[in-house]
Order: sequence, then C-alpha cells, then structure tokens
Amino acid sequence: MWWNFIGRSQQDITQARLDWMNGSRFGEVKGYDGAPLPAPELPPVPLKPRGRTR
Repeated sequence: MWWNFIGRSQQDITQARLDWMNGSRFGEVKGYDGAPLPAPELPPVPLKPRGRTR
C-alpha cells in the first residue's frame, strides 16, 4: 500500500497512480466540490513489501 493505492507489485502501484492522475479507473468523490487531489510522486527507491505472507 502506498498513499491510498494497493497493489501486489511496484508496477500495480505505479499504474494506479497514473490512472488516478489521468482521471480514469477511480470514481468521483460525491459531495466534494474541489479539484481532485494530486497523488504524491512515488519515492525514487523500490517500494518494500510489508512482509506479511499468507
């Protein structure tokens, strides 16, 4: 998980961020009149899994 994006890989998180920034894949927040909040830049290092396995 990073910001509000959940994925199984760094690529999943990167794609979710791109989709958010492009306004695709995610719905609008009802009752919020402002512009969509921009997602922060991804860190310049690989994201580390939380270590929990099933």
